[in-house]
Parts: sequence; C-alpha cells; structure tokens
Amino acid sequence: MEASDPLGDAVARAAINAALHDSRFPAVEADEVRSLEIEISVLSPSEPIAPEKILPGLHGLLIMKDEHRGLLLPQVAAGREWSWQRFLEETCIKAGLPRDAWRDPATRILGFTAQVFSDASIRVGHSVGMERAEE
Repeated sequence: MEASDPLGDAVARAAINAALHDSRFPAVEADEVRSLEIEISVLSPSEPIAPEKILPGLHGLLIMKDEHRGLLLPQVAAGREWSWQRFLEETCIKAGLPRDAWRDPATRILGFTAQVFSDASIRVGHSVGMERAEE
C-alpha cells in the first residue's frame, strides 16, 4: 500500500512473493510459469470514505481496526456483483473482524481506485479518482 520503491521494483518483489511465499497457495512450479496469467493493480492513495459513497467496481477497500487489516481490490466486488454493504462485510471478514465491524466508529474505512494491467489483453482498468465518488 505504501509506495517506497520504484514501481518496477515493487512489481518484481510482489510477483516473487506471490509465486513463492503466499501461504494460501502452493509455490508456483517451473512447468506452470508459461500458463500463468498476470494481472497488476496499481493503487491510488487510500482515503477515508463514507460507506454510502462506496461504488463497488470503482473503489477498493482497506478496513483497519486495532491490529486487524483487510484489503479487497475493486475487481473483487465487481466480479462477485456485491453491494457496497456486502463489500464492507467481506473486507471486515478478510481483516479477521466480525462482518459488521465497519459500523464501529473505531474502524477505519479507506477507499482507493486501481489501474489494472493484464498480460492476457493489456487493458487499463478504473483510474477515476476518489473525487468522482464525492459528486
């Protein structure tokens, strides 16, 4: 989430971590590399967002409370056709919080947008800024 390295370095490090060190999946084997599809989401800075201003498919969410953090990309909600409320609930669950934790004033709700690049068909995803949601 924090941009401290050049984008190319960050993408290379993220690819290595995803391929070899993501505990949710087995490591990628050499014979699988040719069949991989790669998608890169370049995130805008995150900003506080009111729940009713969330536009699934445009906004990604970062939920934070105490030591808990959960992040879901805009394309997750779009692909599953979630409402803004369901998107908030699922992001809370990803953070290890109760699904209604977003209602707690101590929970921080941050929104962001993403430019999405894919090797399958180089395409640019949403890049509209947060100001669009405020209109």
